[in-house]
Amino acid sequence: MTQKTGPAPRPGILDIAPYVGGEARVEGVARPIRLASNESALGPSRKAVAAYRALAEEIHRYPDGSAAALRAAIGRRHGLDPERIVCGAGSDELIGLLLRAYAGSGDEVLYSRHGFLMYAIGARAVGATPVAAPERDLTADVDALLARVGPQTRVVLIANPNNPTGTYLGVAAMDRLHAGLPPSVVLAIDAAYAEFVDRDDYEPGVRLVDRADNVVMLRTFSKIYGLAGLRLGWAYCPPAIADVLNRVRGPFNVAAPAIAAGIAALEDTEALDRARAHNLRWRAWLSERLAALGLPVTPSVCNFVLPRFPDDPRRSAEAAFEFLRARGILTRKMAAYGLPQYLRITIGTGEEMERVAAALAEFMRAP
Repeated sequence: MTQKTGPAPRPGILDIAPYVGGEARVEGVARPIRLASNESALGPSRKAVAAYRALAEEIHRYPDGSAAALRAAIGRRHGLDPERIVCGAGSDELIGLLLRAYAGSGDEVLYSRHGFLMYAIGARAVGATPVAAPERDLTADVDALLARVGPQTRVVLIANPNNPTGTYLGVAAMDRLHAGLPPSVVLAIDAAYAEFVDRDDYEPGVRLVDRADNVVMLRTFSKIYGLAGLRLGWAYCPPAIADVLNRVRGPFNVAAPAIAAGIAALEDTEALDRARAHNLRWRAWLSERLAALGLPVTPSVCNFVLPRFPDDPRRSAEAAFEFLRARGILTRKMAAYGLPQYLRITIGTGEEMERVAAALAEFMRAP
């Protein structure tokens, strides 16, 4: 038997199960209803689209490596110091940069059991060990997280609110989580869905970043701003962590058209308000319809819902997924997150919500 030769990756790399995004195509369906990836229901701001197109004749030029204009716009929008903002190619890149900078072989990266899949993938990619803390009622459990903090813990990644459950931790719980961590541990708060939250006890992480040296808040333009295809995100950090991230990121990691579109999106507050109002209306509408069908829905503050399907194989999440897919409706299976009885359904347009509700009513009635 011939032995294969050639470069070998670092130990552990081949143990990573690659991230697989939500499906976007159905054979024989020209325009499927895409409810698998939590994309914007209304699409991007028209002003952002115009700003993107205006850069078409300048794409032979390198972008501003510091994304100074975008950082200034983010600072104006959120009342933050631009010097403490680092921009990236989506918040995914920033998660990777944090793990590269603060974790490695022999270290542990802690996260909540049903948190974003990229947390464990990113940890393994830098040689660290991912540690999942169990949740309570599909919500991050502060006590369970703190119980798993040990000498090797270097980074705690917490999605707040969480994907795929749609649940969140309030200010008091986040304060308690941070207070229980050693100062040497980085608490990274992934607030990708912050703009959708309508709860008085929620805060995306700015307070903790402003008062601590070991907290980072991550944000994205992929969700409510509808710029997922441009890969644009940002981190708000203590000065020392911002300095570290700027040392390890690529020199031109954010494209010029993305910078221009991001600035325009931030300034179009009317589009933001429309997107938020649309999501509030249709999230409640779909949740009520699903519950009426006997499909319990985890209370969500995001732009998706997570209904639980019966254990009966004829009415299971897998059966529902295939039933919807056959009708050109794409949702997201949750087995990879340890939730095989659930589907995650993005809040789409009103027409799309009516169609998915009608299809699921047909599915639940079928013999």
